[in-house]
Amino acid sequence: MSAEGIDPAVFELIVPSQFLSFSFPNPLASPGNPYADALRVAVADSPSSTSNPSLPAIAAVLVPHGREDDWVFSTAAGHFQLLLFLSSPKLTISRLVLIGDLPSPSSSLPRPYHRSQPDGEGKLLDCFQESLTPLLLALCPKAAFLNGVPTIPFLSYEDNVIRSTPVERLVGPSAGEMLVEDVEIDLSPSLPERRRRLRFKKMPNLIQTQVRLLPESVDAGIFRPETGSLVQPYLSPMVSALFLNASAIDDAFASGCAPWVLCVGVGGGPLLASLRCHLGFGVLGVEADVVVLSVARRHFGLVEGEFLKVVVDDGIKLIEDFALERSKGNLFHAIMVDLDEEDPMKGIGAPPAEFLQVSVLVGARMALYPDGILVVNVIPSNESSYANMIKLFREVFCELYELRVENGENFVIIATVSPIGSVAKKMKKQVGIYEKLKKLDCERFIDRIKKI
Repeated sequence: MSAEGIDPAVFELIVPSQFLSFSFPNPLASPGNPYADALRVAVADSPSSTSNPSLPAIAAVLVPHGREDDWVFSTAAGHFQLLLFLSSPKLTISRLVLIGDLPSPSSSLPRPYHRSQPDGEGKLLDCFQESLTPLLLALCPKAAFLNGVPTIPFLSYEDNVIRSTPVERLVGPSAGEMLVEDVEIDLSPSLPERRRRLRFKKMPNLIQTQVRLLPESVDAGIFRPETGSLVQPYLSPMVSALFLNASAIDDAFASGCAPWVLCVGVGGGPLLASLRCHLGFGVLGVEADVVVLSVARRHFGLVEGEFLKVVVDDGIKLIEDFALERSKGNLFHAIMVDLDEEDPMKGIGAPPAEFLQVSVLVGARMALYPDGILVVNVIPSNESSYANMIKLFREVFCELYELRVENGENFVIIATVSPIGSVAKKMKKQVGIYEKLKKLDCERFIDRIKKI
């Protein structure tokens, strides 16, 4: 839609969760300007009621050149997540405006991206931003002018992606549209790293799965996914939680029966592959979307067998059903839950509200052996919600442990069926599973597990 088709009155008020996009002629079209003659302008109002409607804060972001196809910038879901991400106690954004080149048609694969090196573009971009001031003022609500002409800051968003190449775009019955992409990640001061990632369009700012890519043929430039690659920052901490019931796990191995782990949420399957290939567990994975499982097999190297099985099912309902249909022959030594909130208006969060029900937690407890543990990846929306979640877990489980992930966003919560902390402290003197965890570089996480 062009700007002519939009009534300017729609911008006079902040309307929670309102999203509009339109094309607009570049006010500084010149040979040196990296942006095209026609621009895409997208406007999103905060879904949160905490922003100040009497004095709304407006901010703008220039879409990095070459990333106009990225769902982070080209979709309403990505836009709202950016708004929430860029807001801070000092700047609670009421309206965020994104300006960039027009994206490719939605039916096509995103264009490959390669981060450009700044080469005298600074002054030109300053001029470009200044030329956009009249447009941005026209997009401000009336309330923004109560104290005079508002100042509209340009904020920047740049992640560590050096380059990206789309591999396949698919649509699943549950996950919706998804993208498999190969990326090169800036890990300065270390060398860049090649990875394969999976992202969903409904939550584009959240990486569902990522694994390292290893050279299979350097001359031909062929790479393969690393089996059991625990690149996601919270996966190694989740695996480290197995230290807490190491005694029961070692007893199971000693009896000749592999201990079993139930993984709810498969994605590309690196957690499942690591538990099976590196630690020797039997693994049952539950994934809600059959297309996601297909992606895991074809693009992330997930290989099923007698001791690594995956099923298509609602993992939360499956756990809940254990409270009704307990079978002692199908208990697990651990249940690992890696499920995300699916509503972009709520921001990035985990686990979803559907999991945080007493009936589900009771089902999880009944699906575990007496020495079993429930391990959950958590991204709390705020301190209050985290405290309420801990309170809920205490109603059902015996002991709770916490592991703060180094990225500052994730927590790993471990809930035990029985009191096992005193036993766990003695396990470092033994071999078995602890030695295997050390080989996965989990020792540093084990030392940070804290009882709460």
